[in-house]
Amino acid sequence: MSRRQFSMQAYWDRKAAELEPKLRFGHCGMDFQDWRKETLEKLLELMGKFPEKVPLEAEVEYSVEEKDFIRERVVFDTEDYMSVPCQVLIPKHFKKDRSQPAILCVHGHGSFGKDPVAGLVSTPEHQADIDLMNYDYGAQMARKGYLTLMPDLRGFGERRDGDDYLGRDTCNVNFLKGGIMGLYPLMLNIWDMKCCVDYLCTRPEVNPECIGMMGMSQGGTITAFTAAVEPRIRAADVIAYINPFASFGVHRGNFCGSQILPEILKWMDTDDVGGLIAPRHLMLEMGTADTCFYFQDMWKGYLHVKEIYEAAGVPDRLWTDIHEGSHAFGGRLAEAFFAEALGYRAGSD
Repeated sequence: MSRRQFSMQAYWDRKAAELEPKLRFGHCGMDFQDWRKETLEKLLELMGKFPEKVPLEAEVEYSVEEKDFIRERVVFDTEDYMSVPCQVLIPKHFKKDRSQPAILCVHGHGSFGKDPVAGLVSTPEHQADIDLMNYDYGAQMARKGYLTLMPDLRGFGERRDGDDYLGRDTCNVNFLKGGIMGLYPLMLNIWDMKCCVDYLCTRPEVNPECIGMMGMSQGGTITAFTAAVEPRIRAADVIAYINPFASFGVHRGNFCGSQILPEILKWMDTDDVGGLIAPRHLMLEMGTADTCFYFQDMWKGYLHVKEIYEAAGVPDRLWTDIHEGSHAFGGRLAEAFFAEALGYRAGSD
C-alpha cells in the first residue's frame, strides 16, 4: 500500500514533477522548424478563437506637450463591447513620415495599470511603484527616442470593475466567468495587444517594420505570449517572467487567471513560449534579488530559451540583462537591444 498523504499541495507538486510537456523542445524529437510550426499551432489552439475584428475608430482625447515628449490619450475598439484606453508618448523630434520605431509597453499586475509605466504620477503610491520597480519604462523609452504605447490590460486600470470580488482576485473571477464560455483573459489580452499593433501601424510617425514590445511580470507574460503569435513584433524585452510553471505556479501559486491557458503545461512551458519568438530578437531581464520570480528559476528558463535560439541558428539574437535588483526593470540594455533589433538609434532620421 502506498504511503497515504492528504495535502493537495504535495499532490500538485508530484503531478507537475511527473509531467513532461508533449512539445517540450529538445524532448519531442523535432528540429527547430518542425517544432516551431507544431508548437505555434498548438498554442493558438489552446488560446481559442480570437474575437472578430472591428474598426479601431481610434480617438485622440488629448495631446499635450511635456518637457521630454508629447503625451496623448488614445482610445480605440478591439471587439464588440470592448475598448482600450492608452497613453501614447511621442518624441518631439519625430516626423510624420512613417520612418520611426515604436514600442508597445505593457504593465504588470499592479494597482494602477498603465499609468506608472507611462510616467503618470497622480498619487505618492504611483511614485512608490516607479521607485520600487523602475516602473516607468514606457516614459524612459520615449526619452530614448521611441514612440511608446501603454494600454490598460483587461481588469486593470480604467478597465477594472471596482474592488476585488468578495475579497477574491478579479483575474481569477474573470477567468472563471470566461472559462465557462471558452474565453480566457490571456487570449483576450493578446487580442488587444494585436489590435495595439494594428493601431501603431496607423500612426503617421511609425514604421510598421520597426515595432517592439516590452513588459514586466504579468506584462512579461503578455509580451512573451503576444510576441510568440504576432510576427509584426520584431523584438521583445521580457522582464522578470520566463521560468518554470511548476515552480512559480504549481508550487508557489504565484500566478492568476489572467496568465494561464487551460492545459498549457501538458504541451509547453513558459520557456518554450519564449523560444517561439525565435528567430526574432528577444531579451530576458532577470534580477538576482527577485522575490516574486526567483532568479534560479528564471535562469533555468533562460537556459532552455538559449537552447532553442541556438537550434534556430540565431544565438546572437537572444540577449540578457542580469541585474542586482529585485522584481524590476533593469533598464541597462533596453536601448541598445531595441537599437540593434529595430535598426534604429535615437536621434537618427
